Amino acid sequence: MLNRRRALQGGVAALGALTVAAPFVARAQMKPPVKIRYNEVVRSLLYTPAYVAITKGYLSDAGIEITLTIGQGGDKSMAALLSNDADIALMGPEAAIYVLNSESPVKPRIFCGLTATSGFSLISRDKVPSFEWSMLKGKEILGFRPGSTPLLFFETAMRMKGLDPERDVKLQNNVAIPARIGAWLAGQYEYGIFDEPEVAQFELDGKGYFLASVGEIVGRADYTCFMATDPYIRDHADILQNWTNAIYRAQKWLPTATTDEIVDILTPYFQGRTPQALAGGVEHFRKLDIWKSSPLIEPGPIAKFEDILVEGAVLDAAKRVKFDDLVRTEFARKAV
Repeated sequence: MLNRRRALQGGVAALGALTVAAPFVARAQMKPPVKIRYNEVVRSLLYTPAYVAITKGYLSDAGIEITLTIGQGGDKSMAALLSNDADIALMGPEAAIYVLNSESPVKPRIFCGLTATSGFSLISRDKVPSFEWSMLKGKEILGFRPGSTPLLFFETAMRMKGLDPERDVKLQNNVAIPARIGAWLAGQYEYGIFDEPEVAQFELDGKGYFLASVGEIVGRADYTCFMATDPYIRDHADILQNWTNAIYRAQKWLPTATTDEIVDILTPYFQGRTPQALAGGVEHFRKLDIWKSSPLIEPGPIAKFEDILVEGAVLDAAKRVKFDDLVRTEFARKAV
């Protein structure tokens, strides 16, 4: 039952992060900025508060200069963290839960929340005037990597709508993350799950059509968060507090900003995506309240997250982790 969990855990030893240049110039500081190696699991509009904190200089104001890499998968981002190739990583809580249950001597802890639920949407190749979840029965659907949060949340949404993900649909989950868009544009699969701004871009290009929000169906369950290892937390608590403060500033700025202001910040991160697609994605996430308004993570949403892992057969019920073992809340509680 747990082969999907092993698919993620087995990749933890491998690191294939893609280095990219962060669109950010450190501001002058009274003392040299602290250099942080920051790894984000994929490039996504979900992480808009982080891009705001970088581009508007909130991290710089906090005395932090980043080198940004993209892991292209939770296993690779966690590998970077555990092998000391990254200081801070952004990914789903499941990666930390798996490692806490492993024999790894180094343990990751979550210290700052970013997104409140999944930002993925179910799309169809053709327009569907009146969508019913029963329409998916027997259909081929482009899913996501086995054991990943996009797939687990989608499977939960299907169960909530009366479908059995194992029997009622044909999930295709082994397409590499960078190849997913190409596979869809090549005409493969009848349905798929995609993040923003891909969904908005598909609709603008007439290549795909929104059917349902996975996160809206599943509800609140902290989806992506910032992590560091026990040794880093022990030795650099001041840096993590400053990081959390910068993210909180971004979370407070977003509700006050116009869509155009947010799109201006996002454009350098999403080359090849039109301003219209970025604006559509921003409006979609704002409507659904996807971005957290505070870095604080609470027990209820984490318990729900673990429910999703157990229901998805990637976590034994007996191996649920304690909230206090997974999340360090002191940084978010002190955030200003």
